[in-house]
Amino acid sequence: MQDNHVVIMAGGIGSRFWPMSTPEFPKQFVDVMGCGKTMIQMTVERFVPICPMNNIWIVTSAAYVDIVRSQLPDVPAENILAEPCARNTAPCIAYACWKIKARHPHANIVVAPSDAIVTDVDEFIRIISESLKFAAEGKRIVTLGVRPTRPETGYGYIAAAAQVDGSELYEVESFREKPSLSVAKEYLAAGTYLWNAGIFVWNVDTIVDSLRSFVPGLADKMDEMSRAFYTSNETEVVGDIFPTCDKISIDYAVMEKADYIYTFPSDFGWSDVGTWGSLWTLLPHDENGNAVVGQNVHVYDCHGCIVHAPDATSIVLEGMEDSIVVERGGRILICRLSDEQRIKDFDK
Repeated sequence: MQDNHVVIMAGGIGSRFWPMSTPEFPKQFVDVMGCGKTMIQMTVERFVPICPMNNIWIVTSAAYVDIVRSQLPDVPAENILAEPCARNTAPCIAYACWKIKARHPHANIVVAPSDAIVTDVDEFIRIISESLKFAAEGKRIVTLGVRPTRPETGYGYIAAAAQVDGSELYEVESFREKPSLSVAKEYLAAGTYLWNAGIFVWNVDTIVDSLRSFVPGLADKMDEMSRAFYTSNETEVVGDIFPTCDKISIDYAVMEKADYIYTFPSDFGWSDVGTWGSLWTLLPHDENGNAVVGQNVHVYDCHGCIVHAPDATSIVLEGMEDSIVVERGGRILICRLSDEQRIKDFDK
């Protein structure tokens, strides 16, 4: 357990969840479920059985560092890594892994987003633990795959190949982009395709060597940055070098190129909560299918709506169907659920 580390990526702006999520205060820092905990707090909490709090790392925007510190006071301040600007997931992950390797050269690492929901935490911990053991045994990268329950078009997919002898893991044949509905139905029927949860497990040497092989320019910049790690001028050096990194995803940088990628088909009640529709499926419903977060929300003759207004003084809705109603900080959104993909494009 002492060699286990968890890297949580928390730099997104959650543009599809306006006005609950804004660039100044995005969804990972919001109590989305109305349970008294923010998404990043729930994420950290579920990883506590995997490693001590001193081995949990948060990579976030420099603009969110104070929010992270206030919501996660038990995470060491030096474990909160501030990105001067967004450069996609490969530089984000590389920064964290080079920093960990500097003091923990044998670390086994889990990388996960800060804004997913897991309902079966015990099963999640079991699968993470098994994946850590598997990845520690050689040059292996594990990506968690979630067994699909519907023909989802909003997720990328993992095509599984042969099962590893004596293991629950499978070799990865390929990664597939978000499909059309007809293709998603084919994936579901085939039974060999998994939702890509964006959760990775590896030994620190494996990921560093992989990045050196496939994106040597990025590795060179990390080497240069690492000379300043744990010194008084780290912020300045990172501020100079990190913005020069190419914007590249870890999927494109490593996952689609390496031939030692494995997946663990999983059922732990996962959702990336990427849309209001996905949040609606996770929340409890009244007898008319309405999902409500907020003590002062009153609905009459409404059906299939999601209402998120935990801080509202009073909201009354009548006669609405299949709609999104959100209030936060004086901002109000009323939108058809069927049009929710347009939210990020609306003038605000």
